[in-house]
Amino acid sequence: MTRVLSGIQPSGEIHIGNYLGAIKQWVAIGEKLGREAFFCIVDYHALTNPLAYEPETLAQRTFEAALVNMAAGLDPEKVTLFVQSHVPEHTELSWVFTTITPLGDLTRMTQFKDKAAKQEAVWSGLLMYPVLQAADILIYKADTVPVGEDQVQHIELTREIARRFNALFGETFPEPEALLNPEAPRVPGIDGKAKMSKSLGNTIGLLEPEESIWRKIQHLPDDPQRIRLSDPGAPERSLVFTYLAYFAPPELVEALKEEYRKAGIGTLTVKRILFEEMMKVLRPIRERAEELKKDPDYVMDALLEGARRARAVAQATMEEVREKVGLLLPSKRPVRS
Repeated sequence: MTRVLSGIQPSGEIHIGNYLGAIKQWVAIGEKLGREAFFCIVDYHALTNPLAYEPETLAQRTFEAALVNMAAGLDPEKVTLFVQSHVPEHTELSWVFTTITPLGDLTRMTQFKDKAAKQEAVWSGLLMYPVLQAADILIYKADTVPVGEDQVQHIELTREIARRFNALFGETFPEPEALLNPEAPRVPGIDGKAKMSKSLGNTIGLLEPEESIWRKIQHLPDDPQRIRLSDPGAPERSLVFTYLAYFAPPELVEALKEEYRKAGIGTLTVKRILFEEMMKVLRPIRERAEELKKDPDYVMDALLEGARRARAVAQATMEEVREKVGLLLPSKRPVRS
């Protein structure tokens, strides 16, 4: 792992699923790789369903997504943190990749099929989403991409696009590897039915008011076979224990599981413990976010500096790509016969 790229959509409030499944891992990677860790707020990707985002709030959400990532520990003075649309080479490379990507490769994408099935009109941006994602990654020649398990198929397509470009135009791009977070590859939503997702409204926000978080924890699904307090419970059937494992020390989790199995503790008590353990993690993030909100210029300046560093790499890649695919470079005049 020598260079990493990953991104997050500014399509709504950043939630604990984003933190556990991505941001927490990004922070650790950033400590190791420094500026070779590229993290991007992918605002162009947020446009792929024009009915699902609000143009009047996109810029603010993009800014807030960056702020929350910084509050959660992503240090823009160590890593390269930027906004996707601030580096136009992403979309330029995406078009080049579009011209060498078979339609069948895109229509086979599971995410495309799932989302398209729920839409009355299927927008072409949804189909082309993984091509732009490939450009996001390969413009920096990243060799590692931290993703959730639902994105692994997209990384496989990225590898195929890199392989095809190299075969057609000469060795240019690495074939990046997906890096899953073994601790929290798929954080379930508060309904216990699907992955935590802003679009499904089953989230707990990192900056959500504490009283709202407590109400949600109170209603988390428990072991459905535990009817009375005197009934023994199965922790593996309880969403409360799933979340507890993310936030509490392992020895505390194991002790509570043992009590739960022999009906020695009630679910409400476990939920109170979960809330307190969760807030031990979230409160420092919220305090840092409040500090950053008081200095928005610091956040914006950090993003612009990140984009400057990112664009220097992206421009070098695009110059190489333009030459290899046969585009006329402004600095190279054609030879007259």
